[in-house]
Amino acid sequence: MATGRVDPDRRERIIEAALDLIADEGVAGTSHRKVAARAGVPLGSMTYHFQSMDELLREAFSRFAGTIAARFDERLGAARDLPEAREAVVGLIHPGTSESRRELVLTHELYTLAARRPAFRELTREWMSRSRQALGLHFDPMTARQLDGLIEGLQIHRALDTEPHDRALTVDAINRLTSAGTGD
Repeated sequence: MATGRVDPDRRERIIEAALDLIADEGVAGTSHRKVAARAGVPLGSMTYHFQSMDELLREAFSRFAGTIAARFDERLGAARDLPEAREAVVGLIHPGTSESRRELVLTHELYTLAARRPAFRELTREWMSRSRQALGLHFDPMTARQLDGLIEGLQIHRALDTEPHDRALTVDAINRLTSAGTGD
């Protein structure tokens, strides 16, 4: 039997474990030891795959941002006209999945890190740029920027407010924002 085991998915498990740990305990509660334990890998694997905690955090948050951006690409890319594009934006704000709470926490952890550290700020800029490109398939650049902010803001309010935010509020806000100059 060989002494070194081949584990091609180890790096992926580490990244996913890091994201899960960040969602549960925040960036401040994340360490190589905790990530290794959650991923079920030896502690030495951490430094083999990632030279530093910053490198692991950048990789994990890049993966996370890419997943969210891909969702924008998919939903807005499938829209064939303005009403479908508006509904796609509503769907981004009201995903109807259990992932939304985890995603909210991960988003805020990344924003907090980006507010303090330039390397992560660049990551958030790239994410916003990609989101706006997807929105730009159907909306002018200014409206895409405004919608991007609306999406973030309404997601925060939906998650943290004590009063429910129903789809009708979101539909109304999107219609108001996207009706300027369209005659709607």
